[in-house]
Amino acid sequence: MFKGEKNMARLRRLDFLLIALIYIAFLPVIGKLKLIDFMIFTIFVLSFNLLYGFMGRLSFGHMLYLGIGSYAAALSSVYLSTNPLIIILCAITAGLLVGVILGPVVSRTRGACFALINMAFNQVGYFLVVSACAGITGGEDGLAAQAAPLGFFNLQDSNIMFGFTLFCLIFVFFVMKKLIASPYGVLLKGIKENENRVRFLGYNTYFFKCLTFCISTMIAALAGALWMFNFSYVTPSFIDPGRNVEVVFAALIGGPGSLYGVLIGGGIYMAISNYLASYITRWEMFLGIILLILVFRFPKGLWGVLADKFGKAGKGQVVEK
Repeated sequence: MFKGEKNMARLRRLDFLLIALIYIAFLPVIGKLKLIDFMIFTIFVLSFNLLYGFMGRLSFGHMLYLGIGSYAAALSSVYLSTNPLIIILCAITAGLLVGVILGPVVSRTRGACFALINMAFNQVGYFLVVSACAGITGGEDGLAAQAAPLGFFNLQDSNIMFGFTLFCLIFVFFVMKKLIASPYGVLLKGIKENENRVRFLGYNTYFFKCLTFCISTMIAALAGALWMFNFSYVTPSFIDPGRNVEVVFAALIGGPGSLYGVLIGGGIYMAISNYLASYITRWEMFLGIILLILVFRFPKGLWGVLADKFGKAGKGQVVEK
């Protein structure tokens, strides 16, 4: 067994513990509230990466599913219950319902059509929130909402919120890892490479695309609910179609098709958008330059570069099993 491959295998066995330790280690550097934002955004990128990185479907309307989760959580807390578990359940259910309704439509498309039809639905959702349903959603002013404490489970406490968000991130990462390693994950990669061949083998690719879309929308809705808990309000910015570029950039920076790349890309993008903007007015231009370099020089993203480097380092260095 190659030494580099052995190190990578060891990393995969300890990844859940490492994820927790890394985020805890950054607490004194970044701060609790910002780190919670980082983790929520990473969950959102994980949902996007399931479609883009593993199934090969680029969505320019993924903010819709984040916004659905945020507004479903806020509205359920105002009109239904302030129980945080019920709020989370309502948000995830709303994400599932949207996936079930839109999935059969968007799953019939591919390429630019898939990207643009998601953007179109995102624009419709934004219009409903800002104008058509402004009396319910608060329009441009947004909607204040809060979850009541459930015993010790008080999400208004930053320590509890940090721990719960970290748990959600690790849980989503675990579920995604199991899915990708299963035959279902192999089928997704086959759809990405050549859907016609997978269909020729007898698989109903349309069903699996719809299923994947629903899983992605539910995870994105969970991220939206967590953001509502963290800010105690929602605004149209949570569903703004113009913000779709954020999740696309994060996936490309870390490496599409890699769960570890999502962790890297989500963290780097949030660090750039939060800290670089304080020093450089046109920080988006800097981000664009980074993206161009990655796309043309490192198409696999930063995690792909690291994986290739460790893989090459292990070649020829055979160790005893």
